[in-house]
Amino acid sequence: APPSVPPPPELRPVLPLGKSPVLDDGDIRVAETGAIIEYLLDAYDPEGRLRPARGTADGRRFTYWLHYAEGSAMPPLLLKLVFARMPGRAPGLLRPIIKGVAAQAQRTFIDPQLKANADWQEAELAATGWFAGPRFSAADIMMSFPLVAAASRAIDLSAYPNIDRFLETVHARPAWRRALERGGAYAYA
Repeated sequence: APPSVPPPPELRPVLPLGKSPVLDDGDIRVAETGAIIEYLLDAYDPEGRLRPARGTADGRRFTYWLHYAEGSAMPPLLLKLVFARMPGRAPGLLRPIIKGVAAQAQRTFIDPQLKANADWQEAELAATGWFAGPRFSAADIMMSFPLVAAASRAIDLSAYPNIDRFLETVHARPAWRRALERGGAYAYA
C-alpha cells in the first residue's frame, strides 16, 4: 500500500498545518472551505445571488447546510474511506484481524451514519430540489462535494432520486463544467 502523503512543503509557509484549501485575495488569506465560501460571498456577492437573506428561514437553512457539509456529511465519508483502506495497509499477519474490525466498524457505525445522512439529505431536497430554499445557493455548492463522494463510494443513487436529480442538475451547470475544465478531473476514491 502507498504510504500516507504528507502535505506539500510549499503549503507550510502559507499555513502551519500545510493543508489546503487556502485562498489568497490580495493581502487577505482565508483557509477552510466554509470560511472561504463565506468570504467570497461577503466580498463578491453583495446582491445575495448565492445566499438567502440573513434572519429568514431560508437564511438559517443556508447557514446550517453550508456548515453541515464539512461538519456532519464529510466525517462518515472520511471514516468509510479510512476503514476501507485499513486492511490493505495492515501488516500481513494482522490483515485478517484488521479486515474484520474494519468491516464491523463500517457495518455497525459508519454505514448507518451514511444512510441516516443520505435519508436526511433526500428528504430535505424533496421540497425544492435545493438545500436552502427555492433557488441554487452556495450551500448547494458546499453540499455537492459530499454528495458526489457519497455517490461514488457510499450510497446507491437509485434509492435516492432527489439526491440523484440534485447531482445531475449541479453537474449540468455551466459553472461546474468550467471548474472541471480549469481544475481538471478528480477522483473520490
